[in-house]
Amino acid sequence: MVRKFTDEPVAEASLQRILRNALKGPSAGFSQGQGFLVLTGEELAKFWEFGASWAPETVTTAPVAIVPLSVKNAYLDRYAKPDKGFAEGDDSWWRVPYWDVDTGMAALLILQTAVDEDLGAVFFGLAPESVERLHSEFGVPQDHDPIGVVALGHGAEAGPSPGSSATKIARREFEDVIRFGRW
Repeated sequence: MVRKFTDEPVAEASLQRILRNALKGPSAGFSQGQGFLVLTGEELAKFWEFGASWAPETVTTAPVAIVPLSVKNAYLDRYAKPDKGFAEGDDSWWRVPYWDVDTGMAALLILQTAVDEDLGAVFFGLAPESVERLHSEFGVPQDHDPIGVVALGHGAEAGPSPGSSATKIARREFEDVIRFGRW
């Protein structure tokens, strides 16, 4: 994760590849319940006025922000089709909200493709009080729920930011996290 960016713009070809890869993520029932708001220029400046309240200030130097949006209704509609057979609009049987899981996987594809493109990126949360403003200021449909924000650009730092969690907390050991066959 990169938290400070240069002012070098992101090549359009790189941005297009990143966004196309985001569309290749898994999707329960092939519901495809994601949307992506891509912000640059004046729209991005307007977004940073309220959207970076939970992010380090240096993140606002990124020339691109991508807001992955989860669309629960796409999943409920898909699973009400005859080949799935669940009651229309019923989410009670979903133990896990796959609309959010699948959108998170799409965000991870954005992050991974950014690395492939020699770019830096960071995923951060959007403050709850910013969600309605995102909807109103950028015309985002009400049923599109932001799961976070990916700031994207050319990294201005090598390695973790000084003072970040990555410099203070050791990564958990493989043996502490992974079990084969039985916990």
